[in-house]
Amino acid sequence: MIKKINILIASVLLASMTFLGCKKNTNDVDFTTELATHSDDQSRFNNETDAVANDLNTVVDNYTAFNGRTSSTLALPCDATVLVDSTSNPRKITITYNGMNCLGNRTRTGVVTLTLPGTTRWKDVGAVLTVTYQNLKITRVSDNKSITVNGVKTITNVTGGLIRFLATVGPITHNIASSGMVVTFDDGSQRTWQIAKKRVFTYNNGIVITTTGTGTVDGVNNVSEWGLNRFGKTFITSINQPMIVRQDCNFRLTAGQVTHYRLAATIGVTFGLDANGVATSCPVGNYYFKLVWTGLAGIQRTVILPY
Repeated sequence: MIKKINILIASVLLASMTFLGCKKNTNDVDFTTELATHSDDQSRFNNETDAVANDLNTVVDNYTAFNGRTSSTLALPCDATVLVDSTSNPRKITITYNGMNCLGNRTRTGVVTLTLPGTTRWKDVGAVLTVTYQNLKITRVSDNKSITVNGVKTITNVTGGLIRFLATVGPITHNIASSGMVVTFDDGSQRTWQIAKKRVFTYNNGIVITTTGTGTVDGVNNVSEWGLNRFGKTFITSINQPMIVRQDCNFRLTAGQVTHYRLAATIGVTFGLDANGVATSCPVGNYYFKLVWTGLAGIQRTVILPY
């Protein structure tokens, strides 16, 4: 009888140890790869769609039928051809990307079309460009990773005015919105992301673009993007400190901070850093961003990655 009781107690203790061991392992799961991959995906999507928006400003400013000017002087993107249909209503510009960009750090292939109502000029207050992405594939040269973007977004010229006159006309504000940009990642997964943000253009030794989030999702304010990531997890990205892009740094993202919510952990991401995670001026090589989050076991983790 005593022997049976001892066996029962041993069995209970073994089961308890197994349970505690499983619980400890669950708490100590390392989500570093998943969280770092998501942060890199969101950063690339944000930076690359904003780079296209910069191209659109240049292209629209080149054609008098869209901008109301009498001459065209700005340089077009070096990795694209442009076709203009100024007689249709809405008027239409088709940009076909076909290779390496000017900096040599990415390739782009695919088509982006812009439409503008026939009675509107882009310089008008409240003018709205409709932008359609058709299989725009952006490949990062450093690691050959790619994303492919499809979908429609709108850009509203809130204040009116043209970027070419920025130094003299003062700040220009654009609002960007989309209810469904489809992103295909290099592992074949496909997700729909939404956008709500404001870009303010000022001039300081060149164009300076300050981006903030304008959405509110599930009680989170200052949201710029939200949707499902490549792992099928819901995410919300909020801009805590404005994202700053500077022309005198080759239109690179030089500063800013975002928070990713609804993932395995809440992640704070800071941009504009060197390889040691310290804020830096425009570097010769890569900028870096730093991810910081606290795991389920209360362990704070930090990862620094180039962008």
